[in-house]
Amino acid sequence: MSFLHCPARVYLARHGDATYETGVSDGDGQLTPHGRAQARRLAELLRGERIARVWTSPLARAVQTAEIVAGRLDVDVVVRQGLREYAASVYTGDPEGFEDVEARMRGVLQEVADLHRGEAVLVVSHAGAILASVPALVGQPPVPGVRLGSCGVIELEADGEEWQTIRWDAATYGG
Repeated sequence: MSFLHCPARVYLARHGDATYETGVSDGDGQLTPHGRAQARRLAELLRGERIARVWTSPLARAVQTAEIVAGRLDVDVVVRQGLREYAASVYTGDPEGFEDVEARMRGVLQEVADLHRGEAVLVVSHAGAILASVPALVGQPPVPGVRLGSCGVIELEADGEEWQTIRWDAATYGG
């Protein structure tokens, strides 16, 4: 099997625990000390996976999570607008629908998978955007009531445009 035919392993994680100045979780927020500890624990849990790169949403809480993990794994961070939270666009005057969120997330995740065939990568995003996109990505209906804790991870595998869920850990790393 050639390198180009190897699937990509994508670890899709929600950012660590955060506080929000406005009290609105889809606005920008900063990691709490607990959120920083969760990100460090996530890095340790992924250490054996040989993560090649960390991709992240541009929102501060996701960037902070990504930088902590990347620093511990000695890899670089790439920021993509398409990984932002679904309601964050309301603040920029560009309200989007559920299908729009799924499409932009799918676009970035496919880019990540195409660039990292035969490698493992971490993608840091937000619960709303992740839960809006993953079911459609893997060909499943949305699951009502599912939550994704801070630094919770969904492990996906992409082979071409075919995606499958390997593991869904909705729990929070570090409590």
